[in-house]
Amino acid sequence: MNAHVFTSDVAFTPTVKAIQARKGSRDAYARVEERGGWQADITPDLAAFIEAQTSIFLSTANGDGQPYIQHRGGPAGFLKVLDERTIGFTDFSGNRQFITQGNLDDNPRAFMFLIDYAHRQRIKIWGSARVVEDDADLMAKLMPEGYKARPEQIILFTVSAWDSNCPQHIPQRFEAADVAAALAERDNRIERLEQEIARLRGASSAKE
Repeated sequence: MNAHVFTSDVAFTPTVKAIQARKGSRDAYARVEERGGWQADITPDLAAFIEAQTSIFLSTANGDGQPYIQHRGGPAGFLKVLDERTIGFTDFSGNRQFITQGNLDDNPRAFMFLIDYAHRQRIKIWGSARVVEDDADLMAKLMPEGYKARPEQIILFTVSAWDSNCPQHIPQRFEAADVAAALAERDNRIERLEQEIARLRGASSAKE
């Protein structure tokens, strides 16, 4: 049975709530709880945000509570929303330390942090995760087409709660490919304008 009264209780423990009360923010968060707390289902907007990401951070903790954060990346779409509570992705072969997998064997609780620097938006997702090995059909479904990486296994993340943060203090950064595309468009426009100027100058000279 879920011991949490509100979805946000996954993060707002009694100790956290006591600190919020002491520092003056408890009333505001209590009103959020009265409206139902954070969402647990993956909405269409959240699904679109998830599947647009190329870089995420996955947090786990071992049986002793020692936390660990692992970066995971891939082309847009490497994260796939499988249903209203499940996110799946291919775990590509890396340094083969298998810390995340070992932690999940001992403690399935996990946390996913997604940040879009260009739009200064971040999403926090609490839940649990498990590693799936030797499932060829699911691997074929989740492996990004044409991506040159060796698939090791699959990670399935079950969402229990999620929340979005305000953009405060998020530096605005842009993907190199997006910057390159914008510069290429600028250079093409400059070239077209220069050609038009040259044409107009030629037409003006012909009339003299």
